[in-house]
Amino acid sequence: MKKETKIIAGLLAGAALGAAVALILSSDRGESIKEDVTDWLSDLIDSSKDKLATVTDAVKDKISKVSV
Repeated sequence: MKKETKIIAGLLAGAALGAAVALILSSDRGESIKEDVTDWLSDLIDSSKDKLATVTDAVKDKISKVSV
């Protein structure tokens, strides 16, 4: 990935995180938004764990085939 692409991706991720924090801290619908963001983050963490487990298993399989 080019350096410029990484910078743009970082800026977009930071903007998204900033928007989420601003929504959480706003007093209008704070509780509802907090629940939505919490659910979203929980789903994101769960899917990341699943993907990591899949990659870990694939790497272990490749290593075992190379070692034999």
